[in-house]
Amino acid sequence: MIRLLTTRAPRPSNISAVHQKINSFVCSSLCGFSAQAANQTQQNPSSINRPSSHFDSHMYGALLQRCLQNDDPISAMGLHCKILKRGNCLDLFATNILLNVYVKAELLSEAEILFDEMPERNTVSFVTLVQGYAQYLQFSEAVGLFTRLHREGHELNPFVFTSILKVLVSMECAELGWNLHACIYKLGHESNAFIGTALIDAYSVCGCVDFAREVFDGIRCKDMVTWTGMVACYAENHFFQEALDAFSQMRLVGFKPNNFTFAGVFKACIGLEALDIAKGVHGCVLKTRYEYDLYVGVALLELYTKCGDIGNVQQIFEEIPKTDVIPWSFMISRFAQSDQSEKAVNLFCRMRQSFVVPNQYTFASALQACATLGDLDLGKQMHSLVLKVRLDADVFVSNALMDVYAKCGRIEASLELFEKSLNRNDVSWNTMIVGYVNCGDAEKALSLFLEMLENRAQATEVTYSGVLCASAGLTALELGTQIHSLTFKTNYAENTVVHNALIDMYSKCGRIRDARLVFDMMNERDEVSWNTMISGYSMHGLGMEALKIFQMMQDRGHKPNTLTFVGVLSACSNSGLLDEGQAYFSSMLQEYGIEPCIEHYSCMVRLLGRSGHLHKALKLIEEIPFKPSVTVWRALLGACVIHKNVELGRMSAQRILEMEPEDDATHVLLSNMYATARRWDNVTAIRQSMKKKGMKKEPGLSWIENQGRVHYFSAGDTSHPDMKVINGILEWLNVRTRRAGFVPDCNAVLLDVDTKEKERLLWVHSERLALAFALFRTSSGSQIRIIKNLRICVDCHAAMKLISKIVQRDIIIRDMNRFHDFHDGICSCGDYW
Repeated sequence: MIRLLTTRAPRPSNISAVHQKINSFVCSSLCGFSAQAANQTQQNPSSINRPSSHFDSHMYGALLQRCLQNDDPISAMGLHCKILKRGNCLDLFATNILLNVYVKAELLSEAEILFDEMPERNTVSFVTLVQGYAQYLQFSEAVGLFTRLHREGHELNPFVFTSILKVLVSMECAELGWNLHACIYKLGHESNAFIGTALIDAYSVCGCVDFAREVFDGIRCKDMVTWTGMVACYAENHFFQEALDAFSQMRLVGFKPNNFTFAGVFKACIGLEALDIAKGVHGCVLKTRYEYDLYVGVALLELYTKCGDIGNVQQIFEEIPKTDVIPWSFMISRFAQSDQSEKAVNLFCRMRQSFVVPNQYTFASALQACATLGDLDLGKQMHSLVLKVRLDADVFVSNALMDVYAKCGRIEASLELFEKSLNRNDVSWNTMIVGYVNCGDAEKALSLFLEMLENRAQATEVTYSGVLCASAGLTALELGTQIHSLTFKTNYAENTVVHNALIDMYSKCGRIRDARLVFDMMNERDEVSWNTMISGYSMHGLGMEALKIFQMMQDRGHKPNTLTFVGVLSACSNSGLLDEGQAYFSSMLQEYGIEPCIEHYSCMVRLLGRSGHLHKALKLIEEIPFKPSVTVWRALLGACVIHKNVELGRMSAQRILEMEPEDDATHVLLSNMYATARRWDNVTAIRQSMKKKGMKKEPGLSWIENQGRVHYFSAGDTSHPDMKVINGILEWLNVRTRRAGFVPDCNAVLLDVDTKEKERLLWVHSERLALAFALFRTSSGSQIRIIKNLRICVDCHAAMKLISKIVQRDIIIRDMNRFHDFHDGICSCGDYW
């Protein structure tokens, strides 16, 4: 024990002071005790004949009791050393006091040594160490000690049962309380209020409310704690009305509720949305002066937050004591989760000024607010603070930090934190997967998903939604269908979030019929479901189908939002539904109270411009109540290119370049427009300007997925290993289409070369190379899906229609704007794109 005292001693500079403190304490206590003993001797001379060991034990027991009361473990350890030097003269009572001192001082190893060296033990000895193990979260050791207590035949009293029941609840094995309940019943303790309350708590955690009620009814003398336990049991298990009934009965029999009772009652009121009752209970709180209690205050904050009464929430927060971290964490969390991130951050700063130390939940919420704001600098400052308080290993905090860096575009920092994390959970994996999806690295997201499965981590709806989004971004249909199959093996096959992601994936992979099938099979649809289906039809140029879904959405009682109208107006734009688009645009504010944003104006400019109403489109831009964005001017420029309006197109390009001088796409469109008008001098000037600025035209690329591999093609590409076969098929297609009456549109080649060279260049466009590859690499009659990074040209569009009829294959091409579904000589766009 002397060795233990040495290892636990303070820093060397304070050793003499500590010894002096111990000696003075012992001497003063001994003097006081000696005087008391002398007085007792005068009153009772026979006591002089007691053995000295009994006298010493009684004396040291009193001294240790004083150490326990004063919470002074250092002095107790000094006394223990002196006792050992005198031959360990402590009796069982005094030793139990010393054991309790060590447990309460969190000196568990010293407590274990003392327990093992005890010549005799009783129930108090065992219960004291059981509580110590529970305090250190060493639950299996606590249960083992209880088993030993029982095996050695010690008394099983109420303190034993309540202690072990608390251990079982803490280790999330409360269902084992069944076995203890049987033992309690045999020993006749079932009517004891102390044990009964612990049993009610155990059954509450298990969700066995009926058994908890049976225990409650069997208690003879119920006290306020018992009633509170029953109210809490009902409230925690969503028996809200029963909780209020129990509260009323408790008041009728004369018990006054305490802070925990009120917390349970408020939870029941929230569950029942019974604001009037809650206000009545709040009045009772004010009468009993519990409004300043921490638990009651937090329950009131939760109540008025759920009711949307922000005024009362802020008033209660200002009134309750704020020395504890809980109310701060609650308010920061609620602000962060209700899209009030700036308030959350400001409150966190105020909390730091109040010298309240944040915990892991505070940091998780504050970091969530930083991620929403995209404030990287503030996130870094919080990261430094996390390291100072040593919470960086906490899974909630590390996940929140990953999210901050990912949403601020620092995905490599997120990955570094992820790889260092020793206790990853599903949120950790999901944060990284979604982070990579949002950063545009779908391949890395899918790679992480495979690693997640290999590590046997449990995928959730967020996981499946993220990887399906990644599959959609890569237009990887085969992988997307495999993930769809995987959801059937889990509990997420009917999940609304997963269904929404499936609709999006199938739509973006060119399988709009499969997307509609998933949509029709949904049991529950939210706004995202309707918006995704509308956008899917819009992307495929099926405007009337999109408008039918929009009408169905309203018929089913769903209110359209901003994103709904983006999909609707986009559908009208992609299908040339001018009258319908104008009507829906006008109805946004008049009928639905939705202010048009820049996306809505962009759709309308594109619709008007594509329909040939270029000056109306320009007038609409001038009427926008805020500064038009690059997107709006690009929509007008694209329409000018199609309708060959050089002057308006030049003005649109000028506006774009004023905002984004290095925009290569605008230079290319302007060059193409001049080339169409045969203004080659202007074309040369633009190309020289691009060369001088180091800008390059984005090369036209097409790619196709086959047997898990993606094959890329560029215009005039000769690098593919199957190039000989591809050229042979292209020559065959050229002959067959010419026999069918196809005449190349050489206007699609914006180069100053002869007609024969233009015809040759048209047949080596990237989408035609991809098509030729697909014709001999895919099975006969199967659908061909090609992805293209630029808008499909007029000549390729006409050729694809004819080829789909010649080869009797469905050809789906997704260009930068939309899908084109070529079937038997007809395109789904109706030649409007």
